[in-house]
Amino acid sequence: MDLVSVIIPYFRKKDTILVSVNSVLEQTYKNFEIIIVYDDENKNDLNFIKDFKKIDPRISVVQNKENKGAGKSRNIGIVNSKGKFIAFLDADDTWESNKLSKQIEFMKLRNCDISHTSYSVVNKNKKVLGIRKARNFFELKDLLKSCDIGTSTVILKKHLINENVQFASLTTKEDFVLWLKLLKQNTKIYGLNEILTSWTKSSSSLSASVIQKVLDGFRVYHKYMNFSYIKSIYYLLCLSINFLKKK
Repeated sequence: MDLVSVIIPYFRKKDTILVSVNSVLEQTYKNFEIIIVYDDENKNDLNFIKDFKKIDPRISVVQNKENKGAGKSRNIGIVNSKGKFIAFLDADDTWESNKLSKQIEFMKLRNCDISHTSYSVVNKNKKVLGIRKARNFFELKDLLKSCDIGTSTVILKKHLINENVQFASLTTKEDFVLWLKLLKQNTKIYGLNEILTSWTKSSSSLSASVIQKVLDGFRVYHKYMNFSYIKSIYYLLCLSINFLKKK
């Protein structure tokens, strides 16, 4: 049974992180480690997070000296990981108890290096607001117009990550860059169409900032994909339209 490293960036999610961590501890797949990356210059929650190590010896905490954002924090978590497989979970999302076992089996059967699953969109009261279905992305053009991969659903093999292929330094869309770069180097992303994750939609979350999404969306195409201004604006319009359709 291969080791899975679960990376959880932490920034002021004290009310929800315990539920998220417990959803990992309750997995039927038992060979995992949890790496919580504490990403807050404010140390108010630090002792609270460090106490998680007392819950289970498979939990470790990495502390950033300064706030680096979710993307860089995940990169730091990967550097500190020991697993063959890397899984991502945000501190207000949760997994079904068979998520790791089903997804690892799915990946081994298809001999693939990265996969994602379908997920439910829920509010803070866990009421289901919608469903996002996973599908295969085999070419760059398949994903360019809409970021249809939930980060908390993704498992990938660690060898895919390097200095040039990692989460971007963006406030939002940092994950989108990574998926596009993987597709650009001909890595196929497989979709497991089973709802194994709940993604929490919060009005106060970074994901809810439309202006920030637009700015970062342009940077995805112009800075990271090296598209021209015109081509970047075209894909940004497509991305924005598809985002509105999903709301």
